[in-house]
Amino acid sequence: MATVLSLSGSPSATSRTARLLRHLDARLTAQGHHVVPLDVRTLPAAALLGADFSHPAIVRAKALVEQADGLVVGTPVYKAAYSGLLKSLLDLLPQYALAGKTVLPLATGGTTAHVLAIDYALRPVLSSMGAAHIVQGWFTLDKDITVEPDGGVSVAAGAAEALEQVVDQFSAALGLPTVLAAAS
Repeated sequence: MATVLSLSGSPSATSRTARLLRHLDARLTAQGHHVVPLDVRTLPAAALLGADFSHPAIVRAKALVEQADGLVVGTPVYKAAYSGLLKSLLDLLPQYALAGKTVLPLATGGTTAHVLAIDYALRPVLSSMGAAHIVQGWFTLDKDITVEPDGGVSVAAGAAEALEQVVDQFSAALGLPTVLAAAS
């Protein structure tokens, strides 16, 4: 079906955000999508902060965005906004790097006070980068994500159902251009 770039903007090696994304990647893979994970924290800090557009890791990250049909963009929320690490990568992408792409914004955080960070901080940036379709995003409380001993995660029942629904809507939206093209 589609190629999906699963982008984690968390700076933490033990990130619940990244683990949640990998959990959701499995659902997208089971639906037939090719999922490519990218944890921004694995990119060289000097290249990100120094805006080294020619660094091989940055060139590769830009290529992954370009090759993707859709992106799942996950971030922890800090001070009512997406992570600075995610911003550092988005700043290095071309202005319309998301043109023609379907995007699913996801966020995690410690309090429901940050629930609007997706709509007021992340969505406008994704839109300004030309995303063709930004599906309904979802905010998950940290307390609803449990890291299992094997490194996987379990998600509290209510949050799990909501996440499944937004992932399924994203998956369906990835297929829309093909359906519309066939109908023309």
